[in-house]
Amino acid sequence: MDTVNSLENTFPSKPPTRSEQLKNWLSYYTALLGFKGRGGLLVVIILLLIWVDSGVFKVQPDEQGVILRFGKYQETVEPGLHYHWPYPVEVVFTPKVTQINQIQIGLARSDEDSHNRQMLTGDENIVEAECTVFWKIKDAKDFLFKVKRPDVSVSMTAESALREVIGRTPIQAAMSDKRQQIADETRDLMQQLLDKENAGVFVSQVQLQRVDPPAAVIDAFNDVQRARADQERARNDADSYTNDILPRARGEASKITQDAEAYKAQVVKLADGDAQSFMAVYNSYAKSKDVTAWRLYMESTDELLRHAAKVIVDTTGKGAAAVMPYMNINDKVQQKEGAK
Repeated sequence: MDTVNSLENTFPSKPPTRSEQLKNWLSYYTALLGFKGRGGLLVVIILLLIWVDSGVFKVQPDEQGVILRFGKYQETVEPGLHYHWPYPVEVVFTPKVTQINQIQIGLARSDEDSHNRQMLTGDENIVEAECTVFWKIKDAKDFLFKVKRPDVSVSMTAESALREVIGRTPIQAAMSDKRQQIADETRDLMQQLLDKENAGVFVSQVQLQRVDPPAAVIDAFNDVQRARADQERARNDADSYTNDILPRARGEASKITQDAEAYKAQVVKLADGDAQSFMAVYNSYAKSKDVTAWRLYMESTDELLRHAAKVIVDTTGKGAAAVMPYMNINDKVQQKEGAK
């Protein structure tokens, strides 16, 4: 019987209510902390309220709230007023996700740093490059827990990406008209690498500060550049001379060709005309030989005498006095004009 009563005392038939549980809990911790009576109970209640109130937190507009429960990621909350279980149950991190951070890449502070920052270009030349990387937090969870030191990771990724981009770019392009293209390609490559590692970082901009040959060879490099500039200038002068001479030569050649074609056409037509005239005379001669022969004789004599000196002959036949000299007025006029 005593055993049954002992079991009933050990396992009561009705479980304690919540108020009883809270009362028992407060009594236990009051005794544990050394407080006695109602005053001690009031102190415990105040401490409990302070502890509960410590779970209220506010996330600013430029932040994200990351809640951890016993060290394990729980959730990410947006800006506003929130509540979490107070420490040590849950803790909250509020990194600034809109703040723009920047890192200098390739900034040499000593000769050794300068040597380490040298990069190989696509045409196997050596340059020293400097750039500034602007970045911000894209995902607070990944930023806090995926990468141990995000700033170092961004710096190493930027240097690696810059080396790769310059490694496929000729030195002349890297130092002149391809600078912005190098910066954009470096930014895109950085973003790919960081996203692959889930770094939670967004690269907003890369500014290429300078791309120069090493100081030890800068004079020799400048000499090479001047020689290349002279070569380019000579090539441009030659191209300009070529562009001036060739069109004129082609024009003259075209004119000569056209004149030759015209002369050819003229000669052929004259030859055709002479041949047709000869055939006409031949046909006339074939039909009437005597008449045609006499006509040809008269035409030839007329053509011959047209250029001879003119004389007047007395047909009475009364001796030498019958021949009267004739002064050619045209010859005298031509002589006077020649004398002038």
